[in-house]
Amino acid sequence: MKLIEEKIQELKQERNALIIAHNYQLDEVQAIADFTGDSLELSRKAATLDEPVVVFCGVHFMAETAAILSPEKTILLPDAGAGCPMADMIDAGKLRALKAQYPDAKVVCYVNSSAEVKAESDICCTSSNAVNVVESLGDCKIIFVPDRNLGSFVAEKLGRPIVLPEKPCGADIPVCATGRHSCLPHGFILYNGFCPTHERIRPVDILAEKEKHPDAVVLAHPECSKPVRDLADELLSTGQMCRFVQQSNATEFIVATEIGINYRLQRENPTKKFYAVCPERAVCPNMKKITLEKILWSLQDMKTRVTVPPEIARRAAGSIERMLKIG
Repeated sequence: MKLIEEKIQELKQERNALIIAHNYQLDEVQAIADFTGDSLELSRKAATLDEPVVVFCGVHFMAETAAILSPEKTILLPDAGAGCPMADMIDAGKLRALKAQYPDAKVVCYVNSSAEVKAESDICCTSSNAVNVVESLGDCKIIFVPDRNLGSFVAEKLGRPIVLPEKPCGADIPVCATGRHSCLPHGFILYNGFCPTHERIRPVDILAEKEKHPDAVVLAHPECSKPVRDLADELLSTGQMCRFVQQSNATEFIVATEIGINYRLQRENPTKKFYAVCPERAVCPNMKKITLEKILWSLQDMKTRVTVPPEIARRAAGSIERMLKIG
């Protein structure tokens, strides 16, 4: 009987398909993928290649981004229920309400958001380019959605005051905010979204690993809370982590992000050691929904196809393209 991996490879050839996987996916899913990377990196990769079918092993907003950048292709999400709690914390209506409170502000939208939210934004950003994106907008007021942690990281980097929304749009007031002064011309209005997986990483978890591995370099994702970020040696996106480790002379690393990335880090750097922070809690359930069986079924049935309505796709593409021009 053929192994499931062999069946997937046969169907992939038959469908002329590309399999791409986010850095947080299950080890065996990353192993069978043609490419692994962060969400925008994968969408851009898919857009440059010829395969008309793309199996996106990630979560829904990622597949939406791929569909926006490659509208002529068939984008398949092997598990239609693979979503993102942070992306779900804001919708187009909530963002429009926030824009009405601050009509003079520019909206910077983390790519970890729905197509509808991207369509309501002036520009997108990733965790690796967020500082450069905000800098490109000059000295203006910023609405940053949906991640309060990435937003506060950028505000700190640029020395911007953090502003509390006058009406939190149904969300709690951000705990990291410093004042409710809408008159501040360069203020950062932070929406109170967050990644539950990164929120579960605590300072005590970092300190425990540092005690066991005092020579290890601490890498943390900027989606982590400020107390965790303050304990890190480097604050990096997943793609930046992979590049940093390859170029670093260090041989030990404490990794404070979703546990899935450790597979890629170890595979690409077999002589180095990686220590996951709270591996029992730093797990994204949605990222683990896609399995080899679901990839096989997705190719067999050509499901589930992810599409974006043309007008929303057009507007969302504008916010993505404005980001890409910055680099």
